Amino acid sequence: MRIFDFAVNAIQYVSEGVSRIFSPRDDHYPETGVQPFDGEPFSEWVDLKVTTKEK
Repeated sequence: MRIFDFAVNAIQYVSEGVSRIFSPRDDHYPETGVQPFDGEPFSEWVDLKVTTKEK
């Protein structure tokens, strides 16, 4: 009887996952589209400062 319950629970667990994967999207995020770039790209390379003392 426990084996049967385990099999039923396993099938239910997998089928819920499959149904969520193939169901329509449920997110309600706004469509944003392409955002314009308002900045300037870096024109030269910037090295990180060394944080340890060099001997």
